[in-house]
Amino acid sequence: MEYPLSNRINSLPVSQTLAMAAKARELKAKGKDIISLSLGEPDFNTPDFIKNAAIEAVNQDYNSYTPVEGYIELKEAICTKFKRDNYLDYTPNQIVVSTGAKQSIANVAQVLLNPGDEVLLPAPYWVSYSAIATLCEANFVEIPSSIDSDFKITPEQLEAAITPKTKMVFFNSPNNPSGTIYKEEEYRALAKVLENHPQIYILSDEIYEHINYGSPSFSFASIENMFDRTITVNGLAKAFAMTGWRIGYIGAPEWIAKACTKMQGQITSGTNCIAQRAAITAVLAPVKKVQYMVDEFKFRRDIVLDLLGNIKGFTLNIPDGAFYVFPDISYFFGKTLKGTVINNASDFSLFLLEEANVATVTGEAFGAPNCIRLSYAASEDLLRKAIKRIQKAVNS
Repeated sequence: MEYPLSNRINSLPVSQTLAMAAKARELKAKGKDIISLSLGEPDFNTPDFIKNAAIEAVNQDYNSYTPVEGYIELKEAICTKFKRDNYLDYTPNQIVVSTGAKQSIANVAQVLLNPGDEVLLPAPYWVSYSAIATLCEANFVEIPSSIDSDFKITPEQLEAAITPKTKMVFFNSPNNPSGTIYKEEEYRALAKVLENHPQIYILSDEIYEHINYGSPSFSFASIENMFDRTITVNGLAKAFAMTGWRIGYIGAPEWIAKACTKMQGQITSGTNCIAQRAAITAVLAPVKKVQYMVDEFKFRRDIVLDLLGNIKGFTLNIPDGAFYVFPDISYFFGKTLKGTVINNASDFSLFLLEEANVATVTGEAFGAPNCIRLSYAASEDLLRKAIKRIQKAVNS
């Protein structure tokens, strides 16, 4: 039976990261010992100093509707953070707090994009970027890269992708899924291209900024003539292990911030009051208070690279940030593994789930069809066990 669903929802793909996580949970419920390396969720607990701030907010009886764009105290704290970490001068009326960075990105897209507009997505890109563009009835245009270029695009590629219909470009550094970080000079070279196209707005997703391993992230909006055209997106989920608290935010030109507030006011209204009060403490905290998590992620990254490097057919780069590895596994295309023909990355990812009981995500979901994504936001023991299973499955 066909149901009368809207064209909007029928055109929307299912999130492949969430779909793989759901399939892994389903197999676990059937008794299979699944190791999930599919979700980008830190396995740490939220730091105590943040939890204590939330408890204090409960005890102070914060329980009412919040301002749509966020508490003024939190917006002021975010301005302080932007100045301290990113050398960006935002004022509170340029800040909007949302229910996660995903909503922040969706708000921006909804207020800037019209049907038929084009959004440039340097690939690989986070799975929801293309879906959000689709929801806005805009067209997304992939700009491909490969492991040979460290998953970075060139200014020449950017220029070639621009058309009169181009309205936005999405940058994400440190990158999900590749872990790649654009250096300042690389971003400045891309900005030189965009100088000649003043109709294009830049969304800079910096949610992984604090998870870097010696190659600090650089904010696109800090390029002098890009500030008034850039929307900086960030949040607390990754660096502060606060995925379920759902706090994201933007710094943007005031007219865009006002439009996002208007949009949010008709969809979710203001973000959770307790999470916002705790977020004040989080964003004002010195980065060194979460350095122990970053150090552990680097330790795990090195383990994963070492172990995967011993498996024939896995081509690796060294990610400088986030908590993913994104190997090129095209060596296996056309081969038969344990009776399964591997035609593409989706086949390979499904093979690993069924034969190795390890959940990964196909690179096709990220615009990189030769790769798969593995998250190392899991314990060392689980990572070692998972890669041992992978090696056994592909070697057999």
